[in-house]
Amino acid sequence: MGPNGSYVIDDHEKGLFLLDRSVHVSEEVLRREMSNIFAKCWIYVGHGSELTKPGDYKTRRVAGRPVIFVRDQKGEVRCLFNTCRHRGSIVCAEREGNLRRFMCVYHGWIYSNDGELARVPGEDAYTEAFDKTALGLKRPAKFDHYKDFWFLNLDPNAPSLRDYLGKTTDYIDLVVDQSPSGKMEILPGTQEYDVAANWKLMVENSVDDYHLPSTHSTWLNFMKNSGVVVEPPKEKGLVLPTKGYAVDLGNGHFTTDNVNFRGRPVAKWIPLYGDAAKPEMEAIRAELVTRLGPERATRVADTNRNLVIFPNLVINDGSSVTVRTFYPEGVDKMHVTAWALGPVEETESARARRLDAFLTFYGPGGFATPDDVEALEMVQKGLANWQDDRWSEMSRGMGREDGEQLNSDEFHLRLFWRKWNAMMGAAA
Repeated sequence: MGPNGSYVIDDHEKGLFLLDRSVHVSEEVLRREMSNIFAKCWIYVGHGSELTKPGDYKTRRVAGRPVIFVRDQKGEVRCLFNTCRHRGSIVCAEREGNLRRFMCVYHGWIYSNDGELARVPGEDAYTEAFDKTALGLKRPAKFDHYKDFWFLNLDPNAPSLRDYLGKTTDYIDLVVDQSPSGKMEILPGTQEYDVAANWKLMVENSVDDYHLPSTHSTWLNFMKNSGVVVEPPKEKGLVLPTKGYAVDLGNGHFTTDNVNFRGRPVAKWIPLYGDAAKPEMEAIRAELVTRLGPERATRVADTNRNLVIFPNLVINDGSSVTVRTFYPEGVDKMHVTAWALGPVEETESARARRLDAFLTFYGPGGFATPDDVEALEMVQKGLANWQDDRWSEMSRGMGREDGEQLNSDEFHLRLFWRKWNAMMGAAA
């Protein structure tokens, strides 16, 4: 640690920002993260479109807790702890499905899909002190949504979700505005993979545009050979084909905000899509202009963003829309889950372009993700020398923090680490 028990050295006067590498290798740090961060922040659970009918459910781990994300028989979206009130067993072992009730296979206690305890075998063996109405499945202290993005919070004293999200809602709105009805849906299928690296390295990687020319050179060459301009403008400090920015959204949230060069299914044509796609993409753009006005339509169609909602939700609104979460499975291992998101009205051909872009770049077998996984695992291996090489240098762009923040600088990475440092109880 640095001065005052801090994990960072944040010297604005000198323009120096250093990160203590122990944050990626310490078991004690991980234990404190679970109590100081994952038990205090709003954590993404799922999108309401995953639960189309009453009884639809998904089981997953959120903030280290097994939960059931379910739409009950009244159509309400709920989050239930997947733990029997009797002896603590999981009550729903399937990944997904449609059920009116969940039964614990250990002793047969049955819960309705709103979480209430419905039946106990041999109930007459209990005394009058047994109160079945008080033994429904437990729920997180808070559970709420913004435009069908559902989050839980384990802290009863946490601020409201809307207050927590703050300015991030402006960028979520840019995603939702892609749909004529304002309804987006998770596309069928889920990407899941493990990375042998600390979870916080994925936060950095998700918004670190500085690594694009070196780590993703194969993809850039593919785009260039497809007729896309990939050379950076001749302006000091730029490494990407278009100028982009890093934006502080408060509460530890931030985003990149770039002029698009790589195409967008929502009305930004590139040669890779082929000439046959032009008429439909022109029609999509015309609908955007009619509905949103020319300025907002340009914002939706011609810019792209990687949005981080602290601590571990990333919404990549680029060549497709990707929703990605990642949780620590240990100090040097994370589990990543990602979904594609699109407008519910999308035609079959437009959806095909979206999925192709999603899989080509973001998929675990695509151009970008395998490169990123390899890079993060190489970092984790290199951090074995942390005791003799203690500090990571993260000062890029520090000299202009009071002015224009470029996406290829490390300003937004520093935003994450300042918030993380504060929540871990360390002084900056």
